[in-house]
Amino acid sequence: MSTFVFAPPAQPAVAVRGSSALFPARRVYCVGRNYAAHAVEMGHDPNREPPFFFMKTPDALLPDGDVFPYPPGTSDVHHEIEMVVALAGGGVDVSEGEALALVFGYGVGIDFTRRDLQGEAKNLARPWEVGKAFDHAAPCGALAPAAEIGHPTSGAVTLDVNGARRQTGDLNQLIWTVPEMIAGLSRLFELQPGDLIFTGTPAGVGPVVRGDRLDGAVEGVGTLAITVA
Repeated sequence: MSTFVFAPPAQPAVAVRGSSALFPARRVYCVGRNYAAHAVEMGHDPNREPPFFFMKTPDALLPDGDVFPYPPGTSDVHHEIEMVVALAGGGVDVSEGEALALVFGYGVGIDFTRRDLQGEAKNLARPWEVGKAFDHAAPCGALAPAAEIGHPTSGAVTLDVNGARRQTGDLNQLIWTVPEMIAGLSRLFELQPGDLIFTGTPAGVGPVVRGDRLDGAVEGVGTLAITVA
């Protein structure tokens, strides 16, 4: 029987609302510039163009109520509030009509970004991982099963920092819908149960500093509270 040279790390997982069972996380996909107003604030064309994706590591997931340690190597960490889609099924070349059948549920996440390092990488035509895939960079609240809440297509997406509203949007403003995102990803990767998709952020992204309290919400889905250490 094969053995490991050392004990493997614990399986990254996300809580499930109303259950003691955990959702085992496999991959964390993220959709870039999926709200027109956010595309504009980042200096890009808001017109609909093919979606693009990047990834975070599953061990970067951080649970609701936890502390986000301000990361090294940066002085400009930004918040990006997002709805998260959790898959219980997978496949390749999934059609938009089949896509929602793969969804286990939905959650609230924050795509923390080392904006200065991401900008440097963009300018040098280098990968984004140093700006996006660092430790603790993917807080995610408890998942609400689709069997209970359905598949939300509208609802406010908000983030408050220290009680002041920073980000406001609505799921009906997504450039690419959840079925379109799943179908698009499945043409590039074989999707599997346990995959998470951060669906993009509305306008209003900005920096956080140590001591900040972040309260995010997606109407009809859930909430997420994180403190910056």
